[in-house]
Amino acid sequence: MHDALGPLSIPPVTHSMPMAKISSPGGPSAGAPAQTSPQAVLDRLSAGPSRASRVTHTEHLPPRAARYAVWPDRIRPEVISAVRAAGIEQPWAHQALAAEHALDGESVVVATGTASGKSLAYLTPVLSALLDGSEAPNGRGATALYLAPTKALAADQRRAVRELAAPLGNAVRPAVYDGDTPFEEREWVRQYANYVLTNPDMLHRGILPSHPRWASFLRALRYVVIDECHTYRGVFGSHVAQVLRRLRRLCARYGSEPVFLLASATSADPAASAERLIGLPVKEVADDASPRGELVFALWEPPLTELHGEKGAPVRRTATAETADLLTDLAVQGVRSVAFVRSRRGAELIAVIAQERLAEVDRSLARRVAAYRGGYLPEERRALERALHSGELLGLAATTALELGVDVSGLDAVIIAGYPGTRASLWQQAGRAGRSGQGALAVLVARDDPLDTYLVHHPEALFQQPVESTVLDPDNPYVLAPHLCAAAAELPLVDKDFALFGPAAAELLPQLEAAKLLRRRTKAWHWTRRERAADLTDIRGEGGKPVQIVEEGTGRLLGTVDASAAHATVHEGAVHLHQGRTYLVRRLDLEDSVALVEEAVPPYSTTARDTTAISILETDVEVPWGEGRLCYGSVEVTNQVVSFLRRKLITGEVLGETKLELPPRTLRTRAVWWTVTEDQLDAARVHPEILGGALHAAEHASIGMLPLFATCDRWDIGGVSVPLHPDTLLPTVFVYDGHPGGAGFAERAFHTAREWLTATRQAIAACECEAGCPSCIQSPKCGNGNDPLHKRGAVRLLSVLLRDAEGAAG
Repeated sequence: MHDALGPLSIPPVTHSMPMAKISSPGGPSAGAPAQTSPQAVLDRLSAGPSRASRVTHTEHLPPRAARYAVWPDRIRPEVISAVRAAGIEQPWAHQALAAEHALDGESVVVATGTASGKSLAYLTPVLSALLDGSEAPNGRGATALYLAPTKALAADQRRAVRELAAPLGNAVRPAVYDGDTPFEEREWVRQYANYVLTNPDMLHRGILPSHPRWASFLRALRYVVIDECHTYRGVFGSHVAQVLRRLRRLCARYGSEPVFLLASATSADPAASAERLIGLPVKEVADDASPRGELVFALWEPPLTELHGEKGAPVRRTATAETADLLTDLAVQGVRSVAFVRSRRGAELIAVIAQERLAEVDRSLARRVAAYRGGYLPEERRALERALHSGELLGLAATTALELGVDVSGLDAVIIAGYPGTRASLWQQAGRAGRSGQGALAVLVARDDPLDTYLVHHPEALFQQPVESTVLDPDNPYVLAPHLCAAAAELPLVDKDFALFGPAAAELLPQLEAAKLLRRRTKAWHWTRRERAADLTDIRGEGGKPVQIVEEGTGRLLGTVDASAAHATVHEGAVHLHQGRTYLVRRLDLEDSVALVEEAVPPYSTTARDTTAISILETDVEVPWGEGRLCYGSVEVTNQVVSFLRRKLITGEVLGETKLELPPRTLRTRAVWWTVTEDQLDAARVHPEILGGALHAAEHASIGMLPLFATCDRWDIGGVSVPLHPDTLLPTVFVYDGHPGGAGFAERAFHTAREWLTATRQAIAACECEAGCPSCIQSPKCGNGNDPLHKRGAVRLLSVLLRDAEGAAG
């Protein structure tokens, strides 16, 4: 049995005056209405017997006073004057400390709460350096580079920097350089801008391969700012880590050694994560000195309905419907709110439902709720932000496009529709509510999912645990190899570069030479091909050419899907959703990477079924768990989509199954696995007739729970459970990274295995269903149609495994 892969102490929550991301000490914005207490707002939301039972826990975080400091005396007085002109008389203690490290030439990560003024902490030393450089007699003076994970965040930062640096005149010349920058502006940016704002993708494809044209900028580079660095995780984070090593190598070539200034949401061990990302020692500033108003945080579980889904399992009311109700109720109360939703479609749907329900109360209220997501034009997003900030809008249903760095100060409440995957994101989203000194409400609405169900019944997992470590693996050979090629194309590789790129580099070079990608001449390796080496890899991609989704009748391109997900999502006969419209896939052409679709309104959805085989290539670590074993190592996964099911839209009832003929796909990756013996099975009363179901249920639930321990989503990982595996000769459960070479998630699972599997057992045992449901052991991406599953057998099996693991390493 297996899970098929899809596409893939309390942290402070702080408030501050609205200045884009340059937050500061100060009170609420002028003219802000008096706010009802967040507890009173929650009481109204949960009034009535049916509503009150949905609140499973309420956490009260008390207000916190600010702690102030003074700016280091090495900050230019003109910069301090500009900061004061922006309304900021004194820095908070963490801002001053971070600036001190930067001035000392030490790379530093500021890991404090939302709206805690991280931008100002790094901007003061950067602006001071740019001002010093503007007085240099020759050359362009000092330069700085700013990296953001999104174009929108870089654009927001440019506006904020321009406002703050306005009193400094022409000494600070900020400019965005990304894929949207007009060609005629790019030369000016290269020649004259001294604060360039871009993203890792443009650095990888545009700046580093053209480094001779950026020579004067790189030669003068004093600071590199890496904003929202907690978003660089998994395979994407590993790629960014290698892009930054290439940047450091070219800077050294031009005689500069920039200081790295990183800003992160609160995270576990931020210095270690930052060091892994940039490859240099990093100082940590994590003691948040900004003020915080009271936060009331409610956990909310939608009720069970009378509907029954797969195998008669009870169906819980959706988080989407529940969130739309809450957003409606908050708007009626006049409470300014944002609902965070995981998907673009979900954001649009919640906004539409809320608008319809508000129109029944008061037609004018319907216009005061809207959707906000990626894909909107920048001017549309800015207009929505202004309308929310002014109070013209009372509510937004937003994707995480609003989570990173966009100015939405002045909110009274945040609703989070489904656990966002990590505690770091949860606190980032919750921190969007509140004004300095005033209270805020946050509500987490659980989805019908094992992790969400576990969290609303185990609040200690949210409120008494630190946020996760950021997981990335720069030494992944599938990540490192293309960057070695790109580095060789930028400057021939020599032996001294191995220290920069890591020990795996020396092992990979002979393989790249054998593949005729690199050639050794005397003491250096050179790129041999005509095409650009940087084009070998998309640092955000899944590998393989994306499949284009084309409307058959018109030839219109609707969108793309990653090659790794195409077999399961756009196979012939699949139902495909796009911007609220439904399409049927008529043909999938794998050779040309095209899926032809036509608009239709089928009364069903489709779910792919697949088979997965897994073989162990190498066991890196093995520890005894009683008679069983816990292992970590390399595996090869062979997956083949073999059919698809058609299901009724409301109940999930299976209407039929259609066979498919698609080629198998193989993946070499990293996995964690555990085995059990006959004696352990006897102790757990897991007999042969229920063994497959017990293993399969434990596998599903453990995949659902892993995001609590590693910064992953359940769609980043896969699993296989086998009653008798040919390599172990024992019943075995595997959980593997869904990316070539691994992403670090399975390794994290190995190191936290006891806590991870304990939480898994508790999640299954605590669920109120009789035989298993989506809240505990059923998976939305199961290739076997959630068959077989045995809930009680999984609980007994995990109980014995964990009992025997007491005192074991791992």
